[in-house]
Amino acid sequence: MDKAASGPDPSRQRNGVGGALYGEFTDALNDRVRYSVSLTESALTVQRICSSPGRTKVVLELADCVGCRARRGPDGADVGAYFTAYFYPFKRRWMSAGVARQRVEQCFRVALLQDPLANLQEAERWARAIRDASVLQAPRRDGVLYTEVRRPCRVMILVNPHSGRGQALQLFTGHVQGMLTEAAVPYTLVITEHQNHARELVKKADLSQCDALVIMSGDGLLFEVINGLMEREDWQEAIQTPLGILPGGSGNALAASVHHYSQSPPAWNEELLLSCGFMLCKGLVGPMDLVSVHLASRQRLFSFLSLAWGFVADVDIESEKYRHVGAIRFLMGTLVRLATLRVYQGRLAYLPVKEAPKPPTGNHPPSTPQHPSLCSSLPCRLIPNTSPNQNSRHNHNGTNSNRNTITNSSNNAITTKRPEPHSDGKSALVDSLLPGLDQPVPESWTLVKEEDFVLVLAIYQSHLAEDLWTVPGAMADDGLIHLFYVTAGISRPALLRLFLAMEKGAHLACGCPHLVYKKVKALRLEPMSPQGMIAVDGEMVEYGPIQAQIHPGLARLICG
Repeated sequence: MDKAASGPDPSRQRNGVGGALYGEFTDALNDRVRYSVSLTESALTVQRICSSPGRTKVVLELADCVGCRARRGPDGADVGAYFTAYFYPFKRRWMSAGVARQRVEQCFRVALLQDPLANLQEAERWARAIRDASVLQAPRRDGVLYTEVRRPCRVMILVNPHSGRGQALQLFTGHVQGMLTEAAVPYTLVITEHQNHARELVKKADLSQCDALVIMSGDGLLFEVINGLMEREDWQEAIQTPLGILPGGSGNALAASVHHYSQSPPAWNEELLLSCGFMLCKGLVGPMDLVSVHLASRQRLFSFLSLAWGFVADVDIESEKYRHVGAIRFLMGTLVRLATLRVYQGRLAYLPVKEAPKPPTGNHPPSTPQHPSLCSSLPCRLIPNTSPNQNSRHNHNGTNSNRNTITNSSNNAITTKRPEPHSDGKSALVDSLLPGLDQPVPESWTLVKEEDFVLVLAIYQSHLAEDLWTVPGAMADDGLIHLFYVTAGISRPALLRLFLAMEKGAHLACGCPHLVYKKVKALRLEPMSPQGMIAVDGEMVEYGPIQAQIHPGLARLICG
């Protein structure tokens, strides 16, 4: 039988028969350079057609592709059409070690016929096939149940032009805007004009016209958005709107956490922005826990990141004056606060997570760090307190002494509050783990014996800032509040060493006796020092008794 008759028809392969799409095209800039291009369900393979030996084959994973577009030739004399695919694979950095996502563009000219329309249709067919295949190949973590942003996706992007060093808008136009165009993601850009602008906007917005809300700022703007959504009468539907984060502020804790959850190598600055932009274009959505926070004034807030009192809150709030220098403001604030290290008096209680005991592994008992101590060479004794509050350390009869409600009630049961109806009859979210702030905590709670603290930090993401890996094992939907507190007696060098170790997530291996870490479901804090600051998601709130509980998977987060 004739060989040509028995072999596959090349034209049928080019039309996609047999599962793989195949074609031969020329380089967009040089007609003399030809490529054979094949598309499978997981990769686009480009092979240069030439007789000379060497590396002429490139395999581009569709998991790294954000989009593909087809277009006509630049002028009427060009009968060819073009399709361009956009990839953001991990590649070695130019100036430093490690890898990061970097933009790769592949453009091909289609000139199979002398008919411009037929060539354009072929280019569009390839572009559509690449787009469809790349959607199915979005990077996914094992064990995580994802949904997807509806396509085509309509995104509202809120930008705070004053966040960080005041460059959020420039960062958006320089790094994100083009990526969204490549991914064919239509968006509405909103520039916030004043504090709580975003909160007011999302509280009244018609969310049926929006498939996702994306914040290009620091963490404070997302705090506004979440609380605006939870203040709506239709909060149950509104809080299901997928939320995205693009780092444009100083701390960028959630952006760093989302990047970490994607199991990508560490990234900072523009590399972190590119990573978050890539995840936005891929459009995978996962659950995110929120924490309900109650203040003494009966105000309730919703938090996605942290609740801090003492050293962390002081640094966060007081370093605002250094905002113009960017993320280094936190280092400056840390050094200033270390120079006048304060000790705060208060009462702390929490509802612990009941975990099954783990058997010891190897030769190490469960409580023994399995890594060398990073602060073993540093003293952990107290340096004399230079705080202006020092004279009030033992004054437990101060203004807050009559609020001593952190005592165990005799009733083990946790009373469930009645739902608070909205004007349309819908119920508000119930905090079933929390008694009233004027009531004792249930007996199932743990009361912390110490009353002198350097800091208390409750965090529900992995990172407290871009360079502070606070909870290495945390996930956005683990259903946990990760509670840290440092008791009085720690020295300045030891405290500094803890935060330096936190850059690599190694602070828990320090073996510092003043650092305590607990996984909890709820907590209550009652400051007794007459002066101090409490920060929720980096925003200063009313100083006084405060309590909080976790609500697993309440919100939805664009992630990887």
